[in-house]
Amino acid sequence: MKRLIAVVASCLLVFGAAAFGATAFAADHTLRIVHLSNTNDEDYDGALTFKDYVEAHSNGTISVEIFPGAQLCGNAGECYEATQGNIIQIHQMTIGGISVAFPELQVMDLPYMMDNDAVAEEVLTGPFLNDLRQHVLKKGGPRVMTMTNTGGWRNIANTKRPIKSPADMKGLRIRTINSPLQQTLVANMGASATPVAWPEVYTSLATGVIDGSKNGITDIVGMKFHEHIKYLTLDGHAYMTSLWIMNEDAYQALDDAQKRVVNDGFRHLGQICFAFPKRRAIEAYEAFKKAGGKIYVPTAAEKDAFRKAASPLKKWYTDKYGAEGADLLKKYEAAIQAAEAKLAAQLKTNM
Repeated sequence: MKRLIAVVASCLLVFGAAAFGATAFAADHTLRIVHLSNTNDEDYDGALTFKDYVEAHSNGTISVEIFPGAQLCGNAGECYEATQGNIIQIHQMTIGGISVAFPELQVMDLPYMMDNDAVAEEVLTGPFLNDLRQHVLKKGGPRVMTMTNTGGWRNIANTKRPIKSPADMKGLRIRTINSPLQQTLVANMGASATPVAWPEVYTSLATGVIDGSKNGITDIVGMKFHEHIKYLTLDGHAYMTSLWIMNEDAYQALDDAQKRVVNDGFRHLGQICFAFPKRRAIEAYEAFKKAGGKIYVPTAAEKDAFRKAASPLKKWYTDKYGAEGADLLKKYEAAIQAAEAKLAAQLKTNM
């Protein structure tokens, strides 16, 4: 870790000085944001919105620097270590990414738990957010500032053939993150799980190292995976949750007024990150089809077959993570049920 921090610090001297000049030194606090996606991603738009809000509403006492892509760290593990070392103050992570440090958080990657965006957004911004925040802080981790979406819903995408059932996945090499749950899910569906770092997915598709991935359409098109991927099955097996973590020392160094500004900034960021994938999906689906891509929507019976293949994952999760995992799963399921009930009540008033 010491070597990593030294490398990142050296990069910051180059990137920070070149990109931001003397302005960064005028602020009382500098918050460096890193996300591994490119500038076409909603993570970048959210970070820009956060930067604009925080710098303006802190009257310049907080400076925000944004580093998209792999400028400072090449994968989730490296970026997490740099955040814990306070070299990076804010980092955007997927559930799979943060599972490097907190594998029990894979509870939110269990397949087919939520049915739509409305439920997911209620869960991610409701009391469960603080449950997760306190869980991570108590274990010496960073502060989870907010949870949003990155890339919509996970779907099954590949270069070889249409997927209408788990049997169709047999023999395919499907890219996963370095997550035991994701790898077990792919194996349960009959495919071969192949962990590949995000910046390497395009090349891995081009060279045949992998045959497909489990991503949303905006990520597929935004990263140009559709130049190789030609088949997409909209099974929507998981909502792609994004966690924005912040170094706890950096957060506690802010005064109360600055903390309020930062928290409000994350609310603005969340609005962008929830909305942009929906808007961008329209154009992304068109681009995918224009490039020769084929989209398949499973029937109710076919989706039930996918659910059945994935159903052992709950037991796998609680067996692997014990009482701690069972408690998180209970809270997560309760949050989903509460969100569904709230939305149903709201709908009833409008009928």
